[in-house]
Amino acid sequence: MNEYSVPAEFTVGADENATSIIFGIAERTPAKTVFRRKEDDSWVPVRADDVAARITALAKGLIASGIGPGDRVGLLSTTRLEWLLLDFAIWSAGAITVPIYDSSSTSQIEWIMTDSGATMILVEEDKHRELFEAAALERPVTVLQIDRTDGPGALDELTALGADVHDDEVTKRRATVHAADPATLIYTSGTTGRPKGCELTHANMLSEVRGVLEGNMSTLLGDGKRLLMFLPMAHVLARAITLVAIEAGVEVGFTNDIPGLVPEFAVFKPSLILSVPRVFEKVFNTAQQKAHDEGKGKIFDLAATTAVQYATAVERGDAGILLRAKHAVFDRLVYRKLRAALGGQCELAISGGGPLGARLGFFFSGIGIPVYEGYGLTETTAAVTVNTPGAVRIGTVGKPLASNAVRIAEDGEIMLRGGVVFEGYWHNDEATATAISDGWFHTGDLGSLDGDGFLKITGRKKELIVTAGGKNVSPAGLEDVIRADALVSQAVVVGDQKPFIAALITVDPEAFPAWKERNGKPADASVADLADDPDLRAAIQSAVDEANKTVSHAESIKKFRILNSDFSEETGEMTPTLKVKRNVVVDKFSDDINALYTKR
Repeated sequence: MNEYSVPAEFTVGADENATSIIFGIAERTPAKTVFRRKEDDSWVPVRADDVAARITALAKGLIASGIGPGDRVGLLSTTRLEWLLLDFAIWSAGAITVPIYDSSSTSQIEWIMTDSGATMILVEEDKHRELFEAAALERPVTVLQIDRTDGPGALDELTALGADVHDDEVTKRRATVHAADPATLIYTSGTTGRPKGCELTHANMLSEVRGVLEGNMSTLLGDGKRLLMFLPMAHVLARAITLVAIEAGVEVGFTNDIPGLVPEFAVFKPSLILSVPRVFEKVFNTAQQKAHDEGKGKIFDLAATTAVQYATAVERGDAGILLRAKHAVFDRLVYRKLRAALGGQCELAISGGGPLGARLGFFFSGIGIPVYEGYGLTETTAAVTVNTPGAVRIGTVGKPLASNAVRIAEDGEIMLRGGVVFEGYWHNDEATATAISDGWFHTGDLGSLDGDGFLKITGRKKELIVTAGGKNVSPAGLEDVIRADALVSQAVVVGDQKPFIAALITVDPEAFPAWKERNGKPADASVADLADDPDLRAAIQSAVDEANKTVSHAESIKKFRILNSDFSEETGEMTPTLKVKRNVVVDKFSDDINALYTKR
């Protein structure tokens, strides 16, 4: 058994709560720019004292509406400044926020509202209200809508409702909330089974914030820095890092316009980008595809290879003069343009929510935008380990944050303990007892620790494939390499109790039209039309061959099948955080899997 822990120099007082993050800044530096709000084509500053006053007004409205200490309030909205204002207002009223992904279905909303016992829900717009109203709830729930065309929205409505409530009432409510009290119930997006409510306390939230800032990540955060948040705020990673940024003095902007994200980067000029691995994959693949379409593919591919070689050599400490010169040439030709596409001022990126893959990590580091990969779960209030400036090992997810410990069990399972680890699942003692034993949270992930405390993720315990020949195969590494190909969107490795390893692969719908044009295929041909096309299969085989280079012959992919359409959240194969629901895919495409083992 291997274990590594990092002690903390900070403490979380018993009477503290997360509202102090905003209110503390407002008291110390009232004129401090905390947020940036999009108005027309510019991002205008929002002062800390104005934010605190707005949160207080909203909290008074919640109190006037009957929300009491410990009550649960649902929050169903896209990423926007109002999301965070309402979150803090709920806390300031002594209540508990229950975030719901804006992409949730009626049945998901129904389950979360029923299981949490929430008495109020704040929805963003008509479509969200309609989804909620279609749910069959057994008790009355107050519904307030943020954006309305037929009257005042939720923020104005709450402000008006609370007009007669004194500010002191909010101060008293805040004082009744202690570190050990629940701050939020976050329902796991669930790649398997029904979502469980993770009960995260104010102490968990503050431990996450202080754990990150006690490390040397804080050297790249502070006054004058900017973060453009575009991930769903219902996701624990987005919420936690937003709190870290606010506490560190970073100015935060919010957008839910994903198609317009790159143009927005040019205007907002973020210093920091937070994203999930799939977005970094898409950034690379899109840039590569664009270069090939413009006849500059060879230059881009050489530049990408050089970036990886350079970052690898720098990590080893042996980047020679010829490699440095080559890197400098490509910096002028390629890397500078890629940095400009992200606003030109991005100093770092943080990746979480799944494995990034070493090649992408080295690539981004090599072009001058180091991606600090971390690891955590909803149950650990987001990051529990992370790479940081001066302590980076690409291909790992870094060392534990201060006040946390990592242990590798005899079977390779990663176990966690510390300030960020939750107390348990909401009203689910059985699931809690299964997940936590002797103070250690069993993640279900597999990994290894090196002597310096860097953690490497090798797969999921439940996803481990055992072939008919008894060979244990972790699919994650193979899938990461295949997805790195610009033509591939998703890959799911299969072969449990089968004679060999195989894969289901989907084609990226954005890359497919250009590929058809380059290869002389009919413009109106679908993936299904070309599933057996020799050129398409050769292109996919190339990606599979790259993956097979990383494993032994017994673990390599012998066959693959190209599926007719890509996975999506709408069709049920993906979570809101862009993770594949493996069990859904295996069940839904069982005929395709069987064909891999029967078709000659």
